[in-house]
Amino acid sequence: MDLATIIGLIGGSAALVMTVFTSGGSLSGIWDPPSLIFVVGGSFFALFIANPMTTMTKIFGILGRAFKVPSFGEKVLVQNMVALAEKARREGILALEESLEELDDEFMKSGLRLVVDGTDGAVIKSILENELNAIENRHLGWINVVTNWAGLAPGYGMMGTVIGLIGMLNNLEDKSSLGPNMAVALITTLYGSMLANWIFTPIATKLSGQNALEVTTKEMIIEGVLSIQAGDNPRILAAKLLTYLDPKSRKLIEADVLKD
Repeated sequence: MDLATIIGLIGGSAALVMTVFTSGGSLSGIWDPPSLIFVVGGSFFALFIANPMTTMTKIFGILGRAFKVPSFGEKVLVQNMVALAEKARREGILALEESLEELDDEFMKSGLRLVVDGTDGAVIKSILENELNAIENRHLGWINVVTNWAGLAPGYGMMGTVIGLIGMLNNLEDKSSLGPNMAVALITTLYGSMLANWIFTPIATKLSGQNALEVTTKEMIIEGVLSIQAGDNPRILAAKLLTYLDPKSRKLIEADVLKD
């Protein structure tokens, strides 16, 4: 569970509540179910027009990723790559075949299988980079959907406000209702802005960060696979892969993977 997301939601809620109370209002004053249904439901169903059904059936699963801390096992990948490089130098490339099924990462497994099959390094690089591009394009597609939702929500908030104003203007003879009706009309703008700036844009940003981390891990795997294919010394391979890690993670394993 990503505590940062939880803290952001709870903290944002607390800031909203404190602002309402310190400004002399009440929570009931900013609670209007019809407005909420219009902004959330209207913007959500607008996404159906922009995206295929296969995308919309998965949208909430994608949003749920903002609540998870992704782990791509970079440190384990480095250790596995170094171990495989040592085995390849000691027993030959073909000896790696028996170790492939023990690997959990399918991307690394497919790359090493190409190495075992004797595929040229340039071809391996091209295949893996194409696969990486396809993965990243899928991720960016999902991020774009969430970003689009963030763009639609304020628009529906404004539409709700206009609808509320029309209703208010149709009842100008009842001057006592003008203030409450105006407040309700403006609530939809508040809902649209909150959804865009508090929920969807931050989630899209977090998903972009997760995508960048996975892409970096995949690039590290490509580097390692090509290094094994080229027959590099395991220490050289380790030095290459350690450059992809942050300083703290690098210190935790460099003594092990760079041992004599």
